[in-house]
Amino acid sequence: MNPRTGLILLLLGLVLPGSAYGYSAQQQTSERLYQAMRDIIAASREDGAQQQPDPDWLDEMSDRLRSRIPQSDYRKAMLQALYQEARLANLEPELVLAVIEVESNFDRFALSHAGARGLMQVMPFWLDTLGNGGDNLFRVRTNLRFGCTILRHYLDLENGNLTRALARYNGSLGQTWYPDRVYQSLAERWHPR
Repeated sequence: MNPRTGLILLLLGLVLPGSAYGYSAQQQTSERLYQAMRDIIAASREDGAQQQPDPDWLDEMSDRLRSRIPQSDYRKAMLQALYQEARLANLEPELVLAVIEVESNFDRFALSHAGARGLMQVMPFWLDTLGNGGDNLFRVRTNLRFGCTILRHYLDLENGNLTRALARYNGSLGQTWYPDRVYQSLAERWHPR
């Protein structure tokens, strides 16, 4: 096993159940996750253009984002992509807006001290396991696709418990400070009126 694969399996062992059952169970769980994520990403690549936001929603969210993203064309294109990717992952677009606000404050070139990238602060190891050679996490559509898919996976893993799924997404499982920040953002800024 090369060092990169070992690191990925170690990281997944921290977030996936079954790591106490030994390497073979962990490896099987990791392989199922990889395949499920690849299937979701492949399906979203094929179906992405079919989900369109309501024009009123787009205008309302664009107005709310104006102070953070002054460029109108980019702002609306980002919102359309966000809506499409959220819907494909069966997430509420407003939740994704709240996650982005907390993660990167809408800076598509955000880079954390841990190496997470882009709007949704996706860790680069996801590219090695789920992506294609040309994927770039600073590209808005790619970042949204990975971030929404990963959040959906954690929501499924936690049987719909959004608090635990958000904590997993942030790497703070067992704590509520991160989900609380997302909920506050959602309630104060992104919940539809």
